[in-house]
Amino acid sequence: MLVRGANRRTFIAALGSAVAWPLVARAQQTAMPVVGFVGIGSAENSAYLVAAFRKGMSEAGYVEGVNVATEFRWANGRDELVLPLAEELVKLNVNVIVGSGTVLITKSTAVIPIVKNFANDPVEDGVVTSLNRPGGNITGVDMRAYSLATKRFELLREAVPDTDLIAVLNNPVNPAPATATAIRDVQAAALKFGQRISILNANSEPDLEPAFATMAQQGAGALLVMADPVFFIFLRKQIVALAARHALPAMYEWREFAKAGGLMSYGSDIVDAHRRLGIYAGKVLAGANPAEMPIDQAVRVELVLNLQTAKKLGLTFPLSIIARADEVIE
Repeated sequence: MLVRGANRRTFIAALGSAVAWPLVARAQQTAMPVVGFVGIGSAENSAYLVAAFRKGMSEAGYVEGVNVATEFRWANGRDELVLPLAEELVKLNVNVIVGSGTVLITKSTAVIPIVKNFANDPVEDGVVTSLNRPGGNITGVDMRAYSLATKRFELLREAVPDTDLIAVLNNPVNPAPATATAIRDVQAAALKFGQRISILNANSEPDLEPAFATMAQQGAGALLVMADPVFFIFLRKQIVALAARHALPAMYEWREFAKAGGLMSYGSDIVDAHRRLGIYAGKVLAGANPAEMPIDQAVRVELVLNLQTAKKLGLTFPLSIIARADEVIE
């Protein structure tokens, strides 16, 4: 085809635009910020938490696929995978790393901003220098999972005051430093109240049956399940079912346990916590310095009671507990 004069110039300009457009598009895609998300669970059982995280990011002005991209990595309950997965995201040079469920992510980088949920006081754990001014590349949301262990113990005793022995289910390989502290806190509270306790360990499904068999042999009258991501994400239904089979009134960390049939839970709203993670990640993408972003301590803490389970156990909650409940499952 022969193109002359002005038509030739128009043709060349159009051809140049056609060639240049993919280059511009690729440049725009490259410029889109990337959030790296490391979860201790799996994509399937964490879908509702990811939805809350995305909601928070959208509240901060970032919509996935529009002006932000997300790289997800899942440890499927294996703590030893968390750090390598986070380091993978560091190699991708993502703009911010979000951590859900484990403190190990904080060891992955001292340069890329990290926004995570904290199960314990991050100052006490040596992760940040101050709650108001973290001082490094790490900030996030305080969920107070382990620090509420004593309160859970007290509420359980209030619900079943005549119990001679309370069993305590613990994951001995939880890498969080606060796990041991939480156990010591419960032991101190038991000593204070003159309450006998028995600590039993489990970190996988095969461990649960023997642990509950031991509780039965010892004559435990109630069960305190310690805060632990593996219990929450992978063993929740099994623990609740075994507590029902052994007719054990049990106190748990998250509302999801009570929703699954557990007697009661006392802890922060993990959905709200993930929404707040999204907001904080968005703020970092917008230019906020994590060193100057106070640790968010505004996550709701809630007491949830399951009256159906109480009825099956032949248990009546004291009015003092019902009056404090944030939610009662009829």
